[in-house]
Amino acid sequence: MSKFELSLVESEVKIMLEALCELESRMSKICESSDDEDEIADIGNDLIEVRLLLDPLKERAIEKYGENIVNFSREAL
Repeated sequence: MSKFELSLVESEVKIMLEALCELESRMSKICESSDDEDEIADIGNDLIEVRLLLDPLKERAIEKYGENIVNFSREAL
């Protein structure tokens, strides 16, 4: 398998994390609420891939930038 490398600044990492978290949440809700076994299987397989990408990315981002990197709140401080 070939490897794809990308250099990102903190704000870009935050955008990617937020997008992946939203995607993971939507996919998880579909798997929990769907009555269609084929849909659950297809989305479930993709959900596994998203989590395999998201989990280590989130862990590395928190180590480098701190817990606030996964705070996606739009509320004023």
